[in-house]
Amino acid sequence: MITIEDILDFQKKWGDSIIKISDSYKKNNDYLKDTNNLIDSLYAYDNEEVLFKPTLASDKQFRLSRDGAISYFIGGNDQFLEDQGFAIKGWTKIRWENAGYKLYNDIAFCMGNYFFSIDNSEPLKVEFTIVLKKINDKLKIILHDSHLPFQK
Repeated sequence: MITIEDILDFQKKWGDSIIKISDSYKKNNDYLKDTNNLIDSLYAYDNEEVLFKPTLASDKQFRLSRDGAISYFIGGNDQFLEDQGFAIKGWTKIRWENAGYKLYNDIAFCMGNYFFSIDNSEPLKVEFTIVLKKINDKLKIILHDSHLPFQK
């Protein structure tokens, strides 16, 4: 059974991974390795189709392949020309604010806002819905829908 604590731990790992990619990119370290680690350890692309709708994607907004997800996070793939590399923007802090959870044996849903900051700047508020599945005793994302809040 997945617990709320498991979800919170997973969210921290995800946020720490994004920050690590940003830091590696800034320091000219191997950010591709860090991105592959994020995808392989936290997304279920190696087990099943993942439904991923990234925050800043509009031309090819659904990323059902591992390559599409990697491109979103670090750019550089001519199949996804709009990608500027969300994870290499210099994020230094990610704060999660969960609105709610649904837990079902080996599947968990969570929804809310997360806030991306660079140093002490005003955070970027992003809405998320994530579905996690326990695969070989590890939580992995099978659905990740992320978008900017509605603008009036």
